[in-house]
Amino acid sequence: MDFTYTPEQQQLRDAVAALGRSFGHGYFVAKAKAGEHTTELWSEAGKLGYLGVSVPAEYGGGGGGITELAIVCEELAAAGCPLLLLVVSPAIAATVIARHGSAEQRERLLPGFADGSLTVVFAITEPEAGSNAHRLTTMAHRDGDDWVINGRKCFISGVDQASAILVVARTTDSATGRLKPALFLVPVDAPGLTKSKLDMEIVSPENQWLLYLDDVRVPAGALIGDEDAGLPALFSGLNPERITVAAMSAGTARYALSRAADYTATRAVWGRPIGTHQGVAHPLAHAQIQVELARLMIAKAASLYDAGRDGEAAGAANMAKYASAEAAALAVDTAIQVHGGNGMTTEYGVATLLGAARAGRIAPVSREMILNFVAQHVLGQQKSY
Repeated sequence: MDFTYTPEQQQLRDAVAALGRSFGHGYFVAKAKAGEHTTELWSEAGKLGYLGVSVPAEYGGGGGGITELAIVCEELAAAGCPLLLLVVSPAIAATVIARHGSAEQRERLLPGFADGSLTVVFAITEPEAGSNAHRLTTMAHRDGDDWVINGRKCFISGVDQASAILVVARTTDSATGRLKPALFLVPVDAPGLTKSKLDMEIVSPENQWLLYLDDVRVPAGALIGDEDAGLPALFSGLNPERITVAAMSAGTARYALSRAADYTATRAVWGRPIGTHQGVAHPLAHAQIQVELARLMIAKAASLYDAGRDGEAAGAANMAKYASAEAAALAVDTAIQVHGGNGMTTEYGVATLLGAARAGRIAPVSREMILNFVAQHVLGQQKSY
């Protein structure tokens, strides 16, 4: 593998980092605590083309891949203002539609993804299913030319910021009678769709929602692709999800360690900076190493995905997500510790990262399920669950 960025990728990284710094963590926290959204940052990132870097050029996007989108996710997080909706809208929804949508769907939807004017969130998780996607109970059935959807979804990010929701439901195969997944684009104002906000202990401008779909009727064109496209469409979005979540975690870890390094280099106790003590410096150095290792796996996973090597990308994406979540949790915890009491204040900007960093070990796939995947698909062990 080539471990250097192209000149264009480096320019993208530098430009996104500059944009992130112009807003900063203070802006992010203020918006989150006020119950507001980072609309200004999202709008500016859209105008500059950063939200659409992975959208095909013929639809107004940057024509790049998940590598470029991961760069955007990481650098905004490294500036202290991660955008979670980058994961669900450009990474998942836009990728699914670009790969599996009809020609009409691509023409109609992808330009909005490219400039950020269209935001689509992703709804797969259900209260009773947990990590077992085979237990999804949201169902869709034909009624004339329409589809009617019934079910519940939970932990759906950013519904109040979206135009539409990409809903994973199950349909009945007419030939075999077996249930199979299908993806539907449901407007947020569709009759029969209601939402309830979940109270979360995470400092984030993106809210989490419970969704209730009661006889939600959508036209035939709401089905992404055809009736057999559900499973490949679903998986085409999950690997980018893992890669971009990993990139956000790595960026968060970099931000935490940067704040910690600045603090320990200048905070003088007993006559010299506390960073001169190995008890402070070594934990930071250890966390830094874990972050850099995770970033290598992110780069590998994104490269494999962009090369169309989906089977290999799946393993690498899961490993990248695991490694980055662990590194972020370690980095944030270490950064808080070296700040002492200051680490728990809002002013020093590290405790505000704690909830999101910890959530990265759970969502969008738990560390335990990743270990199951690696054991089964990489090490050849029998399925354990």
